[in-house]
Amino acid sequence: MELVMPNLGDASVWMSFITLTFLEIVLGIDNIIFITIAANKLPEAERPRATNIGLVLAMVMRIILLFGISALVAMSASLFSIHTGLIEAGFTGQSLILIAGGVFLLYKSTSEIHHKLEGQEEETGPKSGKSNLSNVIVQITIINIVFSFDSILTAVGMTNGLYGALAIMIAAVVVSVAIMMLFATPVGNFVNRNPTIQMLGLAFLILIGFMLIVEGAHLAHLSIAGSEVGTVPKGYLYFAIAFSLLVEFLNMRLRKTGVDTVQLHGVEEEAIKEGILEGKAKG
Repeated sequence: MELVMPNLGDASVWMSFITLTFLEIVLGIDNIIFITIAANKLPEAERPRATNIGLVLAMVMRIILLFGISALVAMSASLFSIHTGLIEAGFTGQSLILIAGGVFLLYKSTSEIHHKLEGQEEETGPKSGKSNLSNVIVQITIINIVFSFDSILTAVGMTNGLYGALAIMIAAVVVSVAIMMLFATPVGNFVNRNPTIQMLGLAFLILIGFMLIVEGAHLAHLSIAGSEVGTVPKGYLYFAIAFSLLVEFLNMRLRKTGVDTVQLHGVEEEAIKEGILEGKAKG
């Protein structure tokens, strides 16, 4: 794929550019969530810097992958295969990257949930701040590789056969990252002010990590007991995320207005009320 200027007078070029830009922003939401949660371990003054570095790294990696389309396509060749009576698979470079990224995302998300529930906070002094910034950048770089890989594969599939596709994809990546940089800090501040949104974001990352593992298994044509692993439609995933956010925003609005919430009563409470059991709360 060569870098040539597309015909700017062609309406299909602009439609492809707008669609790709929107797609990159949508696919970048999970990236912003991860960057925000990772940067949250830094002192407040360091967070915008880490967020901007993370998004710039995402842009650079996407552009590098776009110029290496031929190498990306070559990674679809099988590296090794598994043939047993129960499992059949041919793992490629693409599938291994997605599976490894999904496992990393699952590990990072569950460990973050554990730290928050146990109340464990890392030190954020001057010395540890520098150390933590380096660690955060490394984590962001690792996950950017996975998210960039998935994003570019989708973009290449959408622009296949279009003249000047490489230039359109690069422009869409640059514009989408610029838009995300404008909103990343306000979104990060909002997430940090609302612990329930943080937990919801971590739950989303677990969901996305599982999806990456399934997608990697699908690319490897993994078959278990004769049943091949299918793909997970991204539309379902993002609908679930949007619906969960809507419910949480409604809950936040109810808490702000001070509306009395409905109290659910269990069987044990009813038994105590009827005098069948002795109330534990009296002791």
